[in-house]
Amino acid sequence: MSDALALPREIRCVLVPVGDLRLLLPNATVAEVITRSAPEPVANAPAWLLGRISWRGWRVPLVSFAELAGAGEGDAELSVRVAVLKALGGDSKLPFIAVLTQGFPRLMTLNAELIIPTHDGSTLPPGVRAHVLVRDDVAMIPDLEWIESQLLDLLDDAGLNDVPDSADVAPAQESPSPTG
Repeated sequence: MSDALALPREIRCVLVPVGDLRLLLPNATVAEVITRSAPEPVANAPAWLLGRISWRGWRVPLVSFAELAGAGEGDAELSVRVAVLKALGGDSKLPFIAVLTQGFPRLMTLNAELIIPTHDGSTLPPGVRAHVLVRDDVAMIPDLEWIESQLLDLLDDAGLNDVPDSADVAPAQESPSPTG
């Protein structure tokens, strides 16, 4: 196998505290951690979709992963932050997803030997791809593609268009042509 096709031996990840859980995500998926703001409600949304928040000109759906996965909410007073994640599906209507957090994500460098599957074969909760042990922490790997699909359907059903707010986005600047 050529070196260009070889997978990295280590990957930078984050453990994101979410209620009584921790999510394990590649560091590259976290766009920013922000202070929680009051979400704009989404009509007929399930309890895990808390609404949409404004972030850098986008209306980003705010998800309670603890609610989605049926886990404990943890200390509600600590739920004052939001991790904005880059969506993986490539749909221009949903470039970002926000997840309610309880604290800051913890950066770590991992390799395959440090991630131990702990799933017992029972049905996983919605939005969960795997249960793992990472060093001394029990974590869940979220199924971001499934969550994105659900969010797109919910937002379409509610008639919401996730284009940037024109007042919040700076106009694109033209770059000079390479020929001068």
